[in-house]
Amino acid sequence: MDKLNGQDIPLSKVDDEEAVTGRSGKVYRPINLNHYATKKTAAQSMLDVALLMANSSQLKTVLYVGAQYRFYLPLIVLLSISITLQVAVGLLLVFIAVKYDLNDVRKHAKLNRMNNAATVFVFFTVLINIFITALGFEGQIIRSSEPQLIAIQEPQLVPLPIDVNVSGVI
Repeated sequence: MDKLNGQDIPLSKVDDEEAVTGRSGKVYRPINLNHYATKKTAAQSMLDVALLMANSSQLKTVLYVGAQYRFYLPLIVLLSISITLQVAVGLLLVFIAVKYDLNDVRKHAKLNRMNNAATVFVFFTVLINIFITALGFEGQIIRSSEPQLIAIQEPQLVPLPIDVNVSGVI
């Protein structure tokens, strides 16, 4: 609220930019770049965490199966590079969203470079994960150089009892 001639009046400005009033009387304010970037970064970070978990699980499976798997070394290298790129993207996103004010014009060039670097890292992460998928395991059974088959067990999830409340007490 602002004072005009001693009366409180609502401000229709955001960061010195006039808000636009539509025909219906609804006020459309310009987008707040900080809120937009924070929401975008949060969504991107959630996807990054999901891919990081998937790659970690794949790495664990490859290490469990061992060197007898045909693409053992390439998968270890690709998964390691992918995980490293994902950590770098996560750090860049944290710096972009938290450390810098997007409305500060002096920081725009630096933020643009950081955003471009994050985009390039995401592109290479996707490209590497395409190769990981192509070299990955077919089905649940892995053929080794020996005639025996190695079955990979999937973890069993145990359902919670229905009468458990939020605190975990029955």
